[in-house]
Parts: sequence; C-alpha cells; structure tokens
Amino acid sequence: MHEYPNSNNEKKEMEKLSNIHNEKLVVTHTELNEDEEPPSKQMFINEETLLTEYLQNKLERDKTSLSERSSEFLRKYFPEASERDWNNWKWQLKNSVTTIQQLSKFLELSVNEIRPAQAINDTLPIRITPYYLSLLDKYKADQPLRKSVVPVFDEFLVSRGEASDPLSESHHSPVPNIVHRYPDRVLFLVTGFCSTYCRYCTRSHMVAKDKCHIGLKAWEPGLQYIRKNTNIRDVLISGGDPLTMNDLNIEYLLSRLRDIEHVEIIRIGTKVPVVLPQRINRSLVNVLKKYHPLYISIHFTHPDEITPEVKEACEKLTNAGIPLGSQTVLLKGINDNVPVMKQLMHGLLKIRVRPYYLYQCDPILGSAHFRTPIDKGLEIIRGLRGHTSGYAVPQYVVDAPGGGGKIPLLPDYFQGREDSYVLLKNYEDKIFKYPDFS
Repeated sequence: MHEYPNSNNEKKEMEKLSNIHNEKLVVTHTELNEDEEPPSKQMFINEETLLTEYLQNKLERDKTSLSERSSEFLRKYFPEASERDWNNWKWQLKNSVTTIQQLSKFLELSVNEIRPAQAINDTLPIRITPYYLSLLDKYKADQPLRKSVVPVFDEFLVSRGEASDPLSESHHSPVPNIVHRYPDRVLFLVTGFCSTYCRYCTRSHMVAKDKCHIGLKAWEPGLQYIRKNTNIRDVLISGGDPLTMNDLNIEYLLSRLRDIEHVEIIRIGTKVPVVLPQRINRSLVNVLKKYHPLYISIHFTHPDEITPEVKEACEKLTNAGIPLGSQTVLLKGINDNVPVMKQLMHGLLKIRVRPYYLYQCDPILGSAHFRTPIDKGLEIIRGLRGHTSGYAVPQYVVDAPGGGGKIPLLPDYFQGREDSYVLLKNYEDKIFKYPDFS
C-alpha cells in the first residue's frame, strides 16, 4: 500500500522544484571526485529528472508493506477496518488483545493455556498487537511465537532461585528510573508500557502496572543524574518499550540527552520493529536520525518473526544510518537448537541486523518452563562458531542474578598448555598448538 504525501511542507517542496523551469544544474570537473575521470562534456540535470527522482524517493520512503498473511487476517477478524487502519500503529495498539476473553476469539486455547472460564485469568498481564496475533497459529499451542506471548499455568509455579527482580536493578537505582550498574553507562527506564508482553520478561514486575506510564516529569531526576555524573558516556533507553511513546516525547528525551556534553552514545532497546512494525514510520525515523550516534537493539526471538513488514521497518532504520543489533533470549522449546538459531541469525543479517547478544533466560518468577541448562547455550554457540559467518554468532551471556552484570560464556576452546605452547580446540574438535613464549 502506498500513501502519497500531501502535507503543506511537501507541497512547498514540489513547488520549489517546479519553479526551476528551464534552469540547469551544471556538474563541473571540480565537483567530481579527484579519482574520477573528467566528463567529456558538461552533464545536465533538468527539472523533469529532479521531479522524477523526488517522487520515486518519496514513494520509497512512504511505502508500507502489507503481507498476504496480514491481509487475510485483517479481512477475517477486522472486516470493518481498512489497510490504512492496519498500517496505523495507534490503531494496532487500540485493537490489541488485552484479556483472555479476547484472546479466545482468535486462538483455540489448550489445557495448559489459561482460558476465560478460570477466575485467575486476570492476574497475568496480556497485550498482543493484531499484527503479531496474525503470526500465531490458531490451533498449535506449541508454536514458538505463540508460546512466547500466551500465558500458561506454568507461570504460577515458582522455582528455587527465581525472583521478581532477579537482576537487583532496584538496588542499583540511585534515582528513580535509572539503573547504574557499570561505571560509564546507565540504563534509563522511561516507560513501563509495551505493545506486546513477552511471557519471560525480565521486568514483568514493572510492566503493565499502574505506574507503567512514567511521564516527562518523572524523567527529570534521571536526566539531572546523568548530567551531574560526567563519567557516564553511554545511555541505554529502555522500559517497557521506548518506541511506544509518541514522537514528541521521544524527541524531547533524545534532545535532552544529546544536550549533555559527556553523553557520547545513545542506545534504544525495543521489540517494536518485531511486534509493531507499523510504528517505524517516516515521522519517527526523521526524529531518530537527528540524534546520531544512535544505536537500536531489537529483541528477536524466532525466525518466523522476520516478515516483509519487519524487513521494511528495519530497512527504514538502517537507511537512516541507525546501526541495528539483535538481542535474543534462549528459550526452551522455542529457539533452543542450532538449526533454528542459525536460521534466525542468518535472517537477521539479511535484513541488516547484527546478531549481538544471546541471553540466558533470567530467573524471574514462574520462568522455569522457559529456561534451558547453560550447556544448551554453549552447545548452540559451538554449533555456530566455525560453521557459519562470524557476524552470525552472537555473544552468549548470563546476566548474573544479584546485579553482577553480563558475564560472557564460551565453549572450552582453550585446552591448557604444553611446554611453551597453548593448546586450542577448533570447531571440528581438533587440537592445535599456538607458540606462546614468555
């Protein structure tokens, strides 16, 4: 679906181009790269060429994908809505599923999935956008994407070592909404709202609660804390999901942070491009690209999430010069094998998202059914390293309970020493000697 621009500013741009009339833009030899050969004659670009290029660029920027799957889902479940509605991120939020009763209209819920008849069904927060709901299998409760967002009774089983705040973020919070665990960077929690609630969320203790809409005034202590601590050079904006905020709030926050001289890097952690790709529109991208260097870490779970809509959302961001990285949580029965993980990492690279972290699932309350043994994570890294591109191998980390921070884990490639040599095991389990003379 294409939306044609019609704002006053865009009309003025078109009028300015039209007023060029017969004037020519002359490209002289001095304007060319010195390595290029000078043209044999002057090159001219007339108004017709400029107008054509302008319109092509406009259409490319405003293009919004609507996959056949989304189209079919829209016609079936929202017959009164238009494609324009579907591609509006606010419509997606307004029409999200937020109760078990609503969810049961789209899915045949299994024995382990919580159903409307049960009185406890309102104790677990639910939110799934219509777009992400369209990716779920109506009948298969063991579908990976479905398991990641649909609540089950296992969430009420608390196991040893689990906690509501396993990373002790509250103990590393010098002022509200700031987590300062590392010396030169802070985590800034700017909202508790997400467009889709993952069942294994580390911050399930704060999302979807009454305090989830934090607001601009509540940011001020955090902004002042960052301004006063000159050792802070890197700010990670998270929540909740920062990209669920409106453009004005996002711009306000970014501009305030960019105004702090010692803040070199701003990062945003989000799942919006995956569960609400409609949010990545031209106006948002125009805001984000003004505040470079800006990096975005996107939470991907499974290769089935890489759809035409998600691909387009990521392209809009990368075309605006924003580097993208992925953060994937290792989840039992969802992505805990080498073929699925390899497919996901390859898919990410194809849409210009660099695999960054593979997280061991945090021990939040009721998460035992999601968590794998550490050996499973090491097995996956062993199955990727050497068997595919280095760019496709994320760093496997455990965010240490109690606030210890991210600790990287690797298979045992270092096998000890023999005389003046280090013994190294490669991806084929062959041993090689490296001379390491002191």
